Amino acid sequence: MNPRIRIEKEEILSDNWYVLKKMTFRYQRGDGTWETQVREAYDRGNGAAILLYDAKRGTVVLTRQFRMPTYMNGNASGMLIEACAGLLDGQNPDDCIRREAEEETGYRVTNVRKLREAYMSPGSVTEILHLYAAEYDPQMRTGGGGGLEEEQEHIEVLELPFARALAMVDSGEIRDAKTIMLLQQAQLEGLLTPPARRPLQILVAGPYRSGTGDDPERIEANLRAMNETALRVYELGHLPVLGEWLALPLLETAGSRHMGDEVWERMFHPSAIRLISCCDGVLRIGGPSAGADEMVRAAEAAGKRVYRSIGELPELQ
Repeated sequence: MNPRIRIEKEEILSDNWYVLKKMTFRYQRGDGTWETQVREAYDRGNGAAILLYDAKRGTVVLTRQFRMPTYMNGNASGMLIEACAGLLDGQNPDDCIRREAEEETGYRVTNVRKLREAYMSPGSVTEILHLYAAEYDPQMRTGGGGGLEEEQEHIEVLELPFARALAMVDSGEIRDAKTIMLLQQAQLEGLLTPPARRPLQILVAGPYRSGTGDDPERIEANLRAMNETALRVYELGHLPVLGEWLALPLLETAGSRHMGDEVWERMFHPSAIRLISCCDGVLRIGGPSAGADEMVRAAEAAGKRVYRSIGELPELQ
């Protein structure tokens, strides 16, 4: 707590939709003297917003809906173009924004990347907004979006060329702060600039021990399947890597005597997780595997691309 602030009184002025409080407090100035201040603060919880973008087609997905406060303050139609957003309502921000994206836009995105957090109106509103970006493509669409009927959401989904969206910021057609921030951040980072055609380092993740009962022949078959996939990745012009290529020699050198011993548990999967930070993406193959799924989750958390089939990789050769 800040020793220069002493809360003297907290009054709830409204607890209808969200909570409006009147705060009376003592504030110590820079010269050491104390003064009493009174402020009102609106607590609506924290939120998240996301920019969906398709780098290949150069498009972004935005929404348009009626916003009463803007209608009260000079927006003649009350309609506002925005990035998809919603309140956390106690949910983890990553989970919240995936849910909101599907409800509002109809796209089920997985590789969400957090950009930053920001106070949107610190003079009167407590809200912190978590800002995200995620790639989408037409195959990710699961429905029409539009929001939830029970929440009286009537949301129009807009797919726009990125250049057009930026021009709408300049013209004033887009006036929503979070949306402007996200579009400008995408421009700064070059998210929609076609990437240079370069080889990608791809971690091939699939079952190793899973489902084998530790039968050496079945483990060898799993490793062979991953090696065969790695060869196909290489033939596309990329650099494949398996966690096993790194881990197995390290385990032998470290003195591991059998699968599942202390050295194995300490090094096998953790070495693959470290490897993810050096890779551009993960290619998930094969059947059920807790270890491979862990690598997928780690890749998504790091903002890395997750490929579900080798056909999703760009061909460079």
